[in-house]
Amino acid sequence: MSNIDTLPEDCVSSILSFTSPADASRFCLVSSSLRSPALSDLLWLSFLPDDYNHIVSRALAPLLFSSKRDLFHALSHPILIDGGSKCFQLDKSSAKKSYILSATELSLTRGNDPMAWSWILMPESRFSVVARLRTLSSLEIKCKIRTGILTPNTWYGAYLIVKVFQGAYGLDSAASEVFVEVGGVVKKGEAYLCEKDERKQKTEALFYGNRREMLERSSAVTKEDRKYPSRRPDGWTEIELGEFYSGEEDQEVKMSLREVGYQLKAGLVVEGIQLRPKHA
Repeated sequence: MSNIDTLPEDCVSSILSFTSPADASRFCLVSSSLRSPALSDLLWLSFLPDDYNHIVSRALAPLLFSSKRDLFHALSHPILIDGGSKCFQLDKSSAKKSYILSATELSLTRGNDPMAWSWILMPESRFSVVARLRTLSSLEIKCKIRTGILTPNTWYGAYLIVKVFQGAYGLDSAASEVFVEVGGVVKKGEAYLCEKDERKQKTEALFYGNRREMLERSSAVTKEDRKYPSRRPDGWTEIELGEFYSGEEDQEVKMSLREVGYQLKAGLVVEGIQLRPKHA
């Protein structure tokens, strides 16, 4: 530690910039001589994205901060941007970007038809409205973004955020097709919109087991590639649509979920699609 003590503060800050935000916070506790460079604007500026000023200007509510470290910690909590249609957050450990696009930013089959969808308020949602499926026989949810808004050279996952209302029907009859496309390269998979209850599974296995087995054999997607809903810490459920690499060039990313069972369905609530870094 004595060798570092002899270096200029800005030099120490530059060295610490090769670590992570989490490490930089710990350095404040390791040594009094590291505290000042570990709190410096020079260091925390290196953890902020290049377009942080643009992101701050798009915040729905003004962000209050007195230093770059304060700003980083403000951005490491979810903030609404673009009039409340998107949610932005920096990962506290890696400083990588994530976004949630609200349902208003997505393309929904017959999304403007009040007989198919209703736009409702839900206190547990981060957005002002969510989309509730009233009734449809064929469902497709899709969106597109540019990789330029994301952290470069990073693997991202795309996740559809939903809830299933009590009394919902037609959502678990068949797996939906999911895909992510970047630069003309398409990755396909299958996903279920909700879990079946055990009693229903046994009944369908008894009456439709052979037919389902034939469908699964004809599908190009293996069981390992099928996605199942998982519970999120915020109380919602997410379905992985796929993953992609952001790279360095700005490219268009298309994401989609398409339910191909053509069975009347209702009761699905769509909050949005999240794009977040995948951690090893």
